[in-house]
Amino acid sequence: MPEKLKGSIHLARVAGIDLYLHWTWFAVALFEIQSRRGLYSSIVWNILEYLALFLIVLMHEFGHALACRQVGGISNRIMLWPLGGVAYVNPPQRPGATLWSLAAGPLVNVALLPVFWAALNFASLHGWAYTSPDLYHFIRAVYLIDIMLLVFNLLPVYPLDGGQILRSLLWFLVGRGRSLMLATIIGFVGVAAFLALAVYVHSVWYGAMAVFMLMSCWGGLANARAILRLARLPRHPGFACPSCREAPPIGPIWVCKQCSNRFDPFETGATCPSCSARSEMTQCPECGQSAPFAHWSASPAVRPEPAVESLPGTR
Repeated sequence: MPEKLKGSIHLARVAGIDLYLHWTWFAVALFEIQSRRGLYSSIVWNILEYLALFLIVLMHEFGHALACRQVGGISNRIMLWPLGGVAYVNPPQRPGATLWSLAAGPLVNVALLPVFWAALNFASLHGWAYTSPDLYHFIRAVYLIDIMLLVFNLLPVYPLDGGQILRSLLWFLVGRGRSLMLATIIGFVGVAAFLALAVYVHSVWYGAMAVFMLMSCWGGLANARAILRLARLPRHPGFACPSCREAPPIGPIWVCKQCSNRFDPFETGATCPSCSARSEMTQCPECGQSAPFAHWSASPAVRPEPAVESLPGTR
């Protein structure tokens, strides 16, 4: 199991996507439900409200996953945890494909808004606020939850959806690496704002969110630097990745699984010069996909991105 999924419970497999729930979700759910107990006449409504929150989050993450598949990407895991959800998506390394994979999540919340709005108006017109107050307040809470999730996710702060959508739009203008660099720099400003807000309102959750965002921005910054270094390398003529069609860089950046020696498989015919082990599969440093070495020479090389250029995810 991948490192990020350790400690998670496998719930189901839907449309080829494995659903996981992290064990910490139960502890936080217990705390949150108990802290809001006085809002309804029965704790059952508190439980239903909390489950509704994560049902909306789950639909949001399915939006990411299915959109990623629609553009030819890979997405087969979703994990729910106390801070929301994470869809493990790997869209084709193109700005348009990445943008659609990211925007589809918030678009699910947009599509749900008229449904919840209609339900709330129906409840208001029929006087449920007086005849069935628990049901009325539940519908109203679900409506507000969807609005808050939509607004929060669209904040232009990496790694939130808004920050990654901003990165995808910048990708059209400045390239893959530079766009990620700019998005993470803006993200650090957002982290500072979240930390200040957490101190001001004495919120542990805002603080936890700020720490999560800080770690994601730091990782994104390191990734942007690596992409920029990779973009400056010369390329092998006559070779192209079967997935993203990029020409492979020249240099010993691949690692032998047998002896951990670094080498260039396009100079040695996929054979490690140190231990003579042959790699059956060669991974593309651009898109991360692996393919048999022989498939790399099946198509003409694609011109690499210019040297001026170089994600929220969960999500």
